[in-house]
Amino acid sequence: MLDATTRSGGTATVSPRTATADLAVATAAGPLAPSGFTARATRVLLSPWSRLSLLVALLAAAATTVLLFQPQELLTNGWPPQLGGAAAALAYAVAYGLCTVAFVPRPLLNLAAGALFGSQLGLASALAGTVLGAGIAFCLGRVLGQEALRPLLRGKWLKAADGQLSRHGFRTMLAMRIFPGVPFAASNYCAAVSRMGLLPFLLATGLGSIPNTAAYVVAGARASTPTSPAFLIALACIALPGLAGAVVAWRKRHRLRGH
Repeated sequence: MLDATTRSGGTATVSPRTATADLAVATAAGPLAPSGFTARATRVLLSPWSRLSLLVALLAAAATTVLLFQPQELLTNGWPPQLGGAAAALAYAVAYGLCTVAFVPRPLLNLAAGALFGSQLGLASALAGTVLGAGIAFCLGRVLGQEALRPLLRGKWLKAADGQLSRHGFRTMLAMRIFPGVPFAASNYCAAVSRMGLLPFLLATGLGSIPNTAAYVVAGARASTPTSPAFLIALACIALPGLAGAVVAWRKRHRLRGH
């Protein structure tokens, strides 16, 4: 066995084993400080509350953009004339989805879809935009907000809504889309915070949005003839689900009070 040091001509030399061990310790200890800082910074940036803050900032920026630049005016009044047919409907669907994430009211977009593309193509474009916008909002809420917001679901109404969406997500969301009353954006983020799956959410949104969306699109397509049967039927289809939704909400409210 070699000694830690050996004397040769009055000069101390370190044994190979000791030198190797010291080099390994120095190499391992060197990057600890920056690595530890990077790990802590990553944990802070990816923490639930940091992600929720990012979601709030994104939504605030989107709403501010709508208020300042009013992109809905482009969709309703200044649609590019060089676009036409299916390409225009597809572009409108993408713009529709992004506008709903930025809190542009869907009735306005549905009316514009009917006025621009007619009943059939306008309905297809509006439904595609509805599902796209709902999907974007759901994914944003699920990735950036769910982990931070779920511990805050302590009130009776919040727990009831979360339980309903988590256990019976498809039929609950289907009813919310058919009977308007809950704002579109609010229902998207409520579903995202719950344990509802993305696929049932998108299917319920697509199917449940057909009646109300079709009514607005037909009203927009026939706005130039407000006394036509199609326009009057569309208005009735807009009003009746709203009335039915108010009745259902009133009954649910009293049932929750009873519990």
